Amino acid sequence: MDILEVGNSKLYRIEVGASTYLLRAKGARLLNWYLSMADGSIRDVIHMPDNFDISSDDFSSLRGGMPVLFPFAGASWFDGQKNFWKTPSGEILPMRMHGYALDGDFDITEMGETSLRCVYKPSADAKEAYPFDYEFSVTYRFSELSFNCELMLENNGTEAIPWGAGLHPYFQLPWHAGASRKDYRLVCDAKKAYHINADGTFEPADPTKTSFADEDIYNRIHTRLKTNIVKFGSKNGEEDITMKIGFDDSSNIATTIVTWSETDDAKYYCVEPWMNMPNSASKPVHFVDAGKSKSFVVDISLM
Repeated sequence: MDILEVGNSKLYRIEVGASTYLLRAKGARLLNWYLSMADGSIRDVIHMPDNFDISSDDFSSLRGGMPVLFPFAGASWFDGQKNFWKTPSGEILPMRMHGYALDGDFDITEMGETSLRCVYKPSADAKEAYPFDYEFSVTYRFSELSFNCELMLENNGTEAIPWGAGLHPYFQLPWHAGASRKDYRLVCDAKKAYHINADGTFEPADPTKTSFADEDIYNRIHTRLKTNIVKFGSKNGEEDITMKIGFDDSSNIATTIVTWSETDDAKYYCVEPWMNMPNSASKPVHFVDAGKSKSFVVDISLM
């Protein structure tokens, strides 16, 4: 592992065989994953724009890497008001879309040759919005053709804590020369699919439409998965990216995949594993009991 000084922070570069991973403690964000191919070319798996200043602390315009979404993925509404939620004790508090960790400060508390553990340092805004006694950590374990990301919430308080975290990886797509989105498809055995409206309500969508060129897959929420395995790649089934989603208590209740891209011609498509559907903050599915911890774990693999 190489540690590079980047502005006022550090960039961690991990090389494992043909893979190189780049990560910053800011947001515990994996910025890039690329492969050095046998012909000398580079294939990006996790997309990072060429023109992004990696020394910048402003991630608001960065369409790339893999943001960490905590304490809740997606937007929240309470009583028609966006970006608010109701706590289990009845308080109405602000809740930023995708939470506060995606550009928050983290400390690197453990580091191995191919692993990093990052512990969140909540800002004043985060403490106001999510007023619990906890430790939230992100642990990465890197291999040559895969990596594992574990989101762990430890409850240090005396009451159960709700959460609904997720990941927002920007995958390079297409990744074959001369290919376009119509050459790629999603394999996700979701029983239900939805689109979300501007007021937080849901409209049913067709889960059988799988081409990344189909507008129906844009900003689509896939839930009630039959298994915890999701794949996507070329229609011929070659070089699939495989995502395995799990919980440390073996519960897959409400597991959700969100597919999204900002524009029709963006160089990426996001396939996002979330603990549950958006707008879940005021009706939480997952809790961590007092004195306990729970994990949400995602493996992303080229095998």
